[in-house]
Amino acid sequence: MAEARGTLIAEPGVPRESARRPVDVAVGVLIDAHERFLLTSRPAGKVYAGYWEFPGGKVESGESVEQALRRELREELGITIGAAEPWRQELVDYPHALVRLHFCKVRAWQGAIEMREGQAMAWQTLPVQVQPVLPGTVPVLCWFAAERGYVGATHAQAPAGAPPDARADVPARARGGTQGVAPVDTPAGH
Repeated sequence: MAEARGTLIAEPGVPRESARRPVDVAVGVLIDAHERFLLTSRPAGKVYAGYWEFPGGKVESGESVEQALRRELREELGITIGAAEPWRQELVDYPHALVRLHFCKVRAWQGAIEMREGQAMAWQTLPVQVQPVLPGTVPVLCWFAAERGYVGATHAQAPAGAPPDARADVPARARGGTQGVAPVDTPAGH
């Protein structure tokens, strides 16, 4: 697995507490038979509500990344995953938390995907059609671009000055105008 090269800083102008410990987060990069990847929106009431991300959640005490990923995807999406291929790590410094994202590719699962936390879902390719994209998701899009030989913008930028919690209406707008987006239920922090 490739290690993080440095720390990605989300919202650099926002103050942070000093000396924060990273929270480990297991992140599933589900890839279907057509090489599309699954993004889910963050539900209303969560930090960065309406932003699009890969599903997953916090690694609990005593869990491995793979165990956490299996638990989170069962809880969030109602699926049982097959092999989880550790892929890359990224350290992201959000104003609310410092997170170490452990990205794992998942190509096989059992069960129909159902959103259990009130979020929306979208199968995507590059460039991603849903927006805004969570800062911790952007490196994955760049890694996909490099792997797939894609040249160009990987996603649309969020409007300048849009506060993270002011974007809760994005999934509703996306469902009205973006093919492949469906209503469904993601944990905080990635």
